[in-house]
Amino acid sequence: MVNIIWAFLIFIAIVYSLLTGNIETINNGILTHATSGINLILEMMPLMILWTGIMKIADEAGLLNVFARVLNPILSKLFPSLPKEHKALGYIASNIAANMLGLGSAATPFGLRAMEELQKDNPHKDTATEAMITFLVLNTGGVTLIPTTVIALRVMSGSLNPTEIILTSILATSVSSFSGLFLDYMIRRKNK
Repeated sequence: MVNIIWAFLIFIAIVYSLLTGNIETINNGILTHATSGINLILEMMPLMILWTGIMKIADEAGLLNVFARVLNPILSKLFPSLPKEHKALGYIASNIAANMLGLGSAATPFGLRAMEELQKDNPHKDTATEAMITFLVLNTGGVTLIPTTVIALRVMSGSLNPTEIILTSILATSVSSFSGLFLDYMIRRKNK
């Protein structure tokens, strides 16, 4: 659906530029922004590779399982329908760890694996379970302790103090996470 919206917006922009005689603006924009996009990818890639590698090493070393056990008392309250040793809980803990480090790109594979594991237990494959919805809320609001990606973007943009956003980031993501989880809990409670 999003692809259709973007295609529609691009089509409208091209038609408008043709009708107003500004096709040169579109050409310049495409060339300039394509170069900017490639440069951003090349500048961000080493950071993503580094942290994705660190998360992979932590996963293979069993550190993510340890983190999952530490989070187990909290996760068992958030996901009461899952058994304590459910495989999805390890992926959920890994996703939380990556999100806490501000590594959304590194968190995505863990989130997808968690959803795959949750889907295996889903009796209605076309409908999300309560655990899936709770995980989606938790993942979307994700508490970020160190917004690594944003700090890297600020460094690349020449910020004088790129880490000054840490406190506000912790506050904003904590409020969004707890608000989302509270609403999720209230809706689940109301539906029972």
